[in-house]
Amino acid sequence: MGTYKLQIATGTDLSAGTCDNVSVILVGVQGESDKHQLPRHWSNFQAGAVTDFEINVQKDLGELLLVRLSTERYKTFNMDAWYCRYVNVTSPAGHLYQFPVYAWISSSTPVEIPEGKGQILSEDLHPLLQEQRKAELLKKREAYKWKVYAEDVPQTIDVTDVKKLPPNEQYSYKKRKSFKGGLHFISSEFIADGFLTCMESWTDLEDIKLVAFAKKSNISEIVAKMWKEDSFFGYQYLNGNNPKVIKKCLKIPENFPVDDRMVAHSLGTSTSLQNEMQGGNIFLADYKFLQDIPANKSVNGKQQYVAAPLCLLWKNPQDQLVPIAIQLSQTPGDKSPIFLPSDNEYDWLLAKMWVRNSEFHIHEMVTHYLQIHLLAGTFSIAANRQLPMSHPVYKLIIPHLRYTLDINLVSVAKLVGPGGVFDKAASLDQVGVGILLKKAMKEVTYSSLCLPDDIQARGLETVPNYLYRDDGMKIWAAIESFVSSVVNHYYTSDEMVRGDAELQAWVAEIFTYGFLESEASGIPSSLETKACLIKYLTMVIFRCSAQHSAVGTSQFDFFSWTPNGPSTMKSPPPTAKGVTTMETILATLPAVNTSAFIITYILLLSIEPEDQRRLGNYPDVRFTEEKIQKSIKVFQDKLSEISKYIQKRNESLPLPYPYLDPGLIENSVSV
Repeated sequence: MGTYKLQIATGTDLSAGTCDNVSVILVGVQGESDKHQLPRHWSNFQAGAVTDFEINVQKDLGELLLVRLSTERYKTFNMDAWYCRYVNVTSPAGHLYQFPVYAWISSSTPVEIPEGKGQILSEDLHPLLQEQRKAELLKKREAYKWKVYAEDVPQTIDVTDVKKLPPNEQYSYKKRKSFKGGLHFISSEFIADGFLTCMESWTDLEDIKLVAFAKKSNISEIVAKMWKEDSFFGYQYLNGNNPKVIKKCLKIPENFPVDDRMVAHSLGTSTSLQNEMQGGNIFLADYKFLQDIPANKSVNGKQQYVAAPLCLLWKNPQDQLVPIAIQLSQTPGDKSPIFLPSDNEYDWLLAKMWVRNSEFHIHEMVTHYLQIHLLAGTFSIAANRQLPMSHPVYKLIIPHLRYTLDINLVSVAKLVGPGGVFDKAASLDQVGVGILLKKAMKEVTYSSLCLPDDIQARGLETVPNYLYRDDGMKIWAAIESFVSSVVNHYYTSDEMVRGDAELQAWVAEIFTYGFLESEASGIPSSLETKACLIKYLTMVIFRCSAQHSAVGTSQFDFFSWTPNGPSTMKSPPPTAKGVTTMETILATLPAVNTSAFIITYILLLSIEPEDQRRLGNYPDVRFTEEKIQKSIKVFQDKLSEISKYIQKRNESLPLPYPYLDPGLIENSVSV
């Protein structure tokens, strides 16, 4: 009973404000207030507004549990969605209640917002809050329905148009405008120069710089200078845009018959392959996923080609990783020679380019699209279907799922859909991509998604100059520490984890729709302990932020120089040695328009649109507890220390590695 003071904040995006009438009901343990329509003024709910109101309540509500917000059309105006950031309520006794919203409200149907403390469903939870959670999830399950995009790959949301996504999943006006503006600017520039219409082969490698350097970076220029060097070829397996392919080789595969005689030119005669393998110095990159996949036939109306190479690498005494043998198929024989550094210069160069073409496809479709974008999409859909907004795990992970469903729909349409990037400019069209995704999905494991386990499984714990590993492990530890503080605050025992039905439903749904119930993957279908929960959440956050940055923001640097990452090959792989010339290489590389088209695509995905949020930056204050706020500050301080370390180290490196600098990592998969 008395006067309640309200502070209501509207989102800052240009489209966040509303002209509708806004009403509120306060709900407490002893009852609820009447419906109060808040005073109208043009500035009360405009974008960025933080407005104070007072309402008189004629009964004692007791401790506040919920606020109900609703909007109604004003006069003849059409209803427009309103983005509410939060509602703060000060009771007559002076107690502050915080209700974080951070959501679009777009109908007269009331939206119930629980008080901001993270809450796990239990019998002790007030019945009104239990009912609110049930109603919220029922509503969201109608909006977030699963759809089989393709068999044997992670399922996605049953929406084909970004405009029909749930409003909270759509790009902000600012981000959408920035994204479209960047695409238009890049494309129009290349069209004006004639690059996107020329279907001829390159006549000189130097001419590629006219396209590659249209929007150059310092690293892309270095790549264009060093791409032929064996040491740089090997370096990319550690610190390029796909640092997850190689593994330590303890036995030469039977289908890759490399012997000591072949590699004596590289290793010298004082050692042997067996000795070097025992010393942990031999590594393998195997592109078996690409075997027997039909190649694209429609790039400029012509047949393209794809290979499934095997590449053997050696850590030399200078601690450089260098290739020592390449076979361009999975089947050895007279028509599949093993290429060596001692071969003709152009034979060896073309063999490496074929490997880099395979890298392009494995990076884009497996490491980047499948293992990050599609899986992040399943994390997001399942979270919205199974975790209410007041659940601490929802509060923890939702910043790392921001805009993911939007960019994924764009990717399906523009990247792998009919007439998309791969149909127009890659060795694999949408049919081939589908086959590749199915093959790769069968070998996704929990250990491959968890950085420490992945490094150990591939035997790369001690290989020198592995900056992806070194930086990534620091960030993994920082995320794990932050997650631990949150989990330990809300879960006081392993029994609480096992008994959290909402949490278990989230994990089970990811196992079912994301990992297709594959027990062989090792992906948990339930979580038994706090330690298991901490690892799982660390995996989710790391993949949606740091891992995406490592393989996404580096694309332009390493692929904009077409010979270092050709998206397609116009001639078949060589079947004999001694026949390759520079003319052969130019005739094999993508045509001028294909190269320009791919550069346009990777440049767009390397330039972050506006409305960015960096790792650990949580402007949406979903956690209202002081202890969690302190944990966030500790997390941010750790990330700042890592950032300073990386920047200082990079100053002394001839080729810097900036991709896991926390100051550059986006919180979520949003581009």
